[in-house]
Amino acid sequence: MPDPAAATSNLGFAILGLLARRACNGYEVAQRMRQPIGYFWTARHSQIYPELNRLDASGLVEHEVIEGAGPRPTKRYRITETGQAALAAWVVGDLEPQPVRDLEVLRLWSIWTVAPAAAVELVSRLEAAHRSVLDRYLDELAEISGDPGVRDPSNPLFASRITLEGGIRSRRTALEWCAWMRAEFAAAEQRR
Repeated sequence: MPDPAAATSNLGFAILGLLARRACNGYEVAQRMRQPIGYFWTARHSQIYPELNRLDASGLVEHEVIEGAGPRPTKRYRITETGQAALAAWVVGDLEPQPVRDLEVLRLWSIWTVAPAAAVELVSRLEAAHRSVLDRYLDELAEISGDPGVRDPSNPLFASRITLEGGIRSRRTALEWCAWMRAEFAAAEQRR
């Protein structure tokens, strides 16, 4: 019998991670894929429902039908024991190389093609975007910090805390980089 986890995509594992935290309908999965998952993994709405159907067909999740106010009943999905085992195996499994697609760095790589004032403006916009994300991460971390679960590695809040901390650290580093770039442009301007 084929292993259902072997055919599961990374999106499938992202959804399993959500459902391991709590049962959700498809709409709730899509919302949670925007935040918090959207901080580090993205999926289009059109990808989520087919993936839920694949996970359901493979026995990694199951659903119950809930009558609702809409024209169709709602399916509420939950992870199965098989899905939980597959998710746990995937978490500690081999890491495959990740393709790098960083639009910010790609633009900065060609920053020499624009006027210095436009380049400084771009860096300022990047800095503002990083600061906004940092503030959001700090707010979310503050919201959960009082819960004792943030210190228990078997609690989903622990994972939320460590991933938020990773995001906070990377945004702080990005802000330091922006400040360094602004200083480089200022030094170049003084040499003119």
